[in-house]
Amino acid sequence: MKHTLVLAAATTILGGCSRLEDVGRAPQFTPSDRSSEVVAMGIPSAINNMSEAEVVQASLWSGGRGSLLGDRRAGQTGDILTVVIKIDERAEISNASSRSRNGSEDSGVTELLGVPQLVDRVLPGDASLANAGQFQSSSSSDGQGTVRRNESLELKVAATVTGVLNNGVLRIQGSQEVRVNFEIRELLVTGYVRPEDVSRRNEITYDKIAAARISYGGRGQITDVQQPRYGQQIADIVLPF
Repeated sequence: MKHTLVLAAATTILGGCSRLEDVGRAPQFTPSDRSSEVVAMGIPSAINNMSEAEVVQASLWSGGRGSLLGDRRAGQTGDILTVVIKIDERAEISNASSRSRNGSEDSGVTELLGVPQLVDRVLPGDASLANAGQFQSSSSSDGQGTVRRNESLELKVAATVTGVLNNGVLRIQGSQEVRVNFEIRELLVTGYVRPEDVSRRNEITYDKIAAARISYGGRGQITDVQQPRYGQQIADIVLPF
């Protein structure tokens, strides 16, 4: 326990010292030059490796991606598509439970080799073994619960195809950061989509993304004020009361 407290204190001090570097400075953007999105864009696609003669045979109506009537939807590693996030959901759950139970039991000894009669003679007053014990019990419980949720979010973010699975499903990842004064708004989205679900406008809605992971938040001075201090967070975890 002692070593745990020392380790927790050291972690808190080091964490606080690292944050001192941000005092008076706006939060920095996450470097994007080494992200998986940029790496995927640098992978040459199969079409890019083909010669112009193989793609276009001197035809005005070629079906290549660069032609007038070509399919420009994302379908290969490094391609970019737009993810449309439009969440407007409401949920309300209400339940109630009630339970009641009563019990009563009497016990006594009227005949046992004449022992009850002998005992009744020495018992004070009207006491008798005929009513030796009486037991009563009752219990009741009531419970009610209500959950209400209302979420509304409408955003768009450009995502990159970071890989193509063996069955043709596209793995996508997108990120967006916007800094306003000393606060950065972050939007992250990852998941898997089918090429046929990508619209002609090269867009995909969030409800067609499998294993979707969508994060919308921020970091900066306002976020820091809204978060409890490190000491309070550690106390909430360590203290048993």
